[in-house]
Amino acid sequence: MTRDLVLPELGLGDRPIKVSLWLVGRGSRVVEGDPLVELLAGEATVDLPSPATGVLVKKLVAEDEPVCAGQRLAVIEADVEDFP
Repeated sequence: MTRDLVLPELGLGDRPIKVSLWLVGRGSRVVEGDPLVELLAGEATVDLPSPATGVLVKKLVAEDEPVCAGQRLAVIEADVEDFP
């Protein structure tokens, strides 16, 4: 099963947010809670964690691309045990 990495509301006001750096490459194994992507909002930097353990199969946003709350950033093929 897949899980989406979705940008939550970060409470940073109306500052533009962009993907600064992907910390994990496509095809890499990820662990729930580990940082996947670094976001830049003005002077603030925020790491967004993986929502599941599995493999990062697709990045939907490139580095330096602007993003907004609710936007899908990546797709993770989650391990079966992550689902009830």
